[in-house]
Amino acid sequence: MTDRRKPVFLVLGAGAGIGGSAAARFAAGGYHAVLARRSDGEGLARIVRQIEAAGGSASGALLDAAQDGTIEDWVERTERDIGPVRTALYNLGAQIGNRSLDDTPHRRFELGWRLGTYGVFRLAHALFPHMVSRARTGDHGTFLVTSSTAAVRGNAGQHSHAAAMGGRRMLCQTLNAEFAPQGVHVAHVVVDGAVNAPDTLGKLLGDRFEEFKHAKGRDGVIDPAALADTYWHLAHQPRSCWTHEIDVRPFTDVPWWNDNPASQGVGDT
Repeated sequence: MTDRRKPVFLVLGAGAGIGGSAAARFAAGGYHAVLARRSDGEGLARIVRQIEAAGGSASGALLDAAQDGTIEDWVERTERDIGPVRTALYNLGAQIGNRSLDDTPHRRFELGWRLGTYGVFRLAHALFPHMVSRARTGDHGTFLVTSSTAAVRGNAGQHSHAAAMGGRRMLCQTLNAEFAPQGVHVAHVVVDGAVNAPDTLGKLLGDRFEEFKHAKGRDGVIDPAALADTYWHLAHQPRSCWTHEIDVRPFTDVPWWNDNPASQGVGDT
């Protein structure tokens, strides 16, 4: 049974990297974490068990965010059955791999848009009426969006991904412009580097994952638990000091705004 006195942290894209680490951080801070991912029910259950073993409160569900209605139903069930969502994190990626234009079918390009941009719109559309209503009584909600280098720089082979993530960034700006004055804090987080995430980068690299991390060095890959502390800070900023956009990277990486061919490709998360 969940404790409705606890604020709820909602995370869509709850893998063993950023999403799961953020859920654990917010649960440790007194939230009930509600996690969702598309597949791997056992992996999801494992994260929930780890949070509970650490003394936190969590629950999970599988959903396909690309299908209309799934996000909306999930939000309504959470608000009705678990409690008010104080902080939400949209953490779904839209990476379909490096593909030339000829090797990017229409449906794959559209999938990138559905996950990268349309899903953010749908989560905000379902959740913001609740957050705005509560903000009128001083309960200000936070909407966190994980983004990537592709949101600010389009590389060859990233037609779907860059278009989707660039749209994600602009959507966050329009949401912020409309809803920050109504008490909803919208924060866009540009993750400008590789993340130590077995469910994403690990699957992309396969057997080369450990070799890649070793080559990058201890501080050359973003620690998702450290990034979770950044999300926690953003969600608890006073209104006099709200951050809309922030970028994070390992200190050994060159920032996205510098021309760094060596960072192109796998580092564009």
